[in-house]
Amino acid sequence: MLELIISFLISFFFLMIAMTVHEFSHAFVAYKLGDNTAKYSGRLTLNPLSHIDPVWTFIIPLFLFISTGGQFIFGAAKPVPINYWALRNPKRDVIWVGLSGPLANFILAFLLSLLLKAHFIPENFRFIIDSLIVINVILGVFNLIPIPPLDGSRVLMGLLPENLAAQYAMIEPFGFIIIILLFSMGAFRFFILPLVALILELLGVA
Repeated sequence: MLELIISFLISFFFLMIAMTVHEFSHAFVAYKLGDNTAKYSGRLTLNPLSHIDPVWTFIIPLFLFISTGGQFIFGAAKPVPINYWALRNPKRDVIWVGLSGPLANFILAFLLSLLLKAHFIPENFRFIIDSLIVINVILGVFNLIPIPPLDGSRVLMGLLPENLAAQYAMIEPFGFIIIILLFSMGAFRFFILPLVALILELLGVA
């Protein structure tokens, strides 16, 4: 159990880095596109403490990690508050705000993969870099699922006609229930993991 807890704390540290980059990117892009809500809410920062949600950032990852014997960890930060009507072009900009988090994770994973190829990196640091790459890719891919409140749903709502987007947004209160059901049906294993594996292979990590 002690080894499991230590392993969790290490994985949690990596997860916090990935989530902080993800949430900061949402706040930064929204700010650049005209919405100051995240900035005034203290979310335009790389300080991990500003993005922590006690349940989704700590309790859920701990439960998943222990229940899977240390094989899986995942969590979520506090959603960045966005006032879409404050964006210069809400219909278009909501797409960029939605994409910004996953793209930031993919870019960080790509940069880390370049660092991993450097010959001067000590072997014990390669594990850290490799773990950060994997967690960033998983977080990026997972958030592209088009189910509210995940980022993929924001992108889809920006692409849909207004009436369809409004109807689609109505399922958000049931979003996490839908996600849990999909997970229980093996959606993660059959759809998410293969895509993660493909991206890791392209990065030369797999």
